[in-house]
Amino acid sequence: MQLNRDDLLRAWREMRTIRAFEEHVHTEFAAGGIPGFVHLYAGEEASAVGVCMHLSDRDVIASTHRGHGHCIAKGCDVKAMMREIFGRAGGLCAGKGGSMHIADISRGMLGANGIVGGAPPLVCGAALTAKVRGTGGVAIAFCGDGGANQGTTAEGMNLASVWKLPAIFVIEDNGYAESTASAWSLAGDPVKRAEGYGMPGTRVDGRDFFAVHEAAGEAIERARKGEGPSLLHVKLERFFGHFEGDAMTYRAADEVARLRAERDCLASFRRRVTEAGLLDGAALDAIDREAAALIDEAVSEAKAAAFPRPAELLTDVYVSY
Repeated sequence: MQLNRDDLLRAWREMRTIRAFEEHVHTEFAAGGIPGFVHLYAGEEASAVGVCMHLSDRDVIASTHRGHGHCIAKGCDVKAMMREIFGRAGGLCAGKGGSMHIADISRGMLGANGIVGGAPPLVCGAALTAKVRGTGGVAIAFCGDGGANQGTTAEGMNLASVWKLPAIFVIEDNGYAESTASAWSLAGDPVKRAEGYGMPGTRVDGRDFFAVHEAAGEAIERARKGEGPSLLHVKLERFFGHFEGDAMTYRAADEVARLRAERDCLASFRRRVTEAGLLDGAALDAIDREAAALIDEAVSEAKAAAFPRPAELLTDVYVSY
């Protein structure tokens, strides 16, 4: 897929929106306004956007506990997401799911997931639906390096190959499964694991939006053609702790500062497009201001929104067929 100016502006807008969203959530959680657990995606934006720019509403994704970036990249309403995180009425899940359970089936977002390795089996079902109905849709499972070691992931990859499903497994390896370094806990090469299940595997630099976009495009095109599943092993870094409140004693004192200075996917994208004359700094700066204003509004509106009524406690729990 050749990227034109509009595509590049869209990519920057989505990555900047994710970054602004996460930084605001970080601040609001520290102030005590957000209930429950929160896991932030900042630093990983190029992965979600690089993959999801190839998708439409006929395609689905399933996420992880670190799902805000995937939601935004898949087109979920940012203000409704913020209301959900604040536990307010008008949230994408009526304010009852919170950060780890944001979903919007209308946009093909099957949900963030508190179950480590929960996405792969879900996307097998969605991919089978697409295959049987002949929609041409694909299903993307995001999981982390910790989730890659789960039996659910192995079972999902095996099933996808056996049934030749239009599924892509994206392992976002940010270096830590909670506080355990993936260099210690992830035995062997995840790309070789893909070969063991009869599917192609590719390693991608998650700081490089263009590399992610190209690798994802190839895997998605292959799936749409009926050639079966693929795996992407995306190497990237997170800029916050595993969860908000994580003291990060397992990381070197200067690690995050160094990563922000040297491994920021947004800085890399901006440098490449401006040096190549594809976009100018003024256009990017304008998008930065718009993204910041959008998230400011989202936070203000979420804080002003009502909480779900006690009478609604048992609604939205079961689907009526």
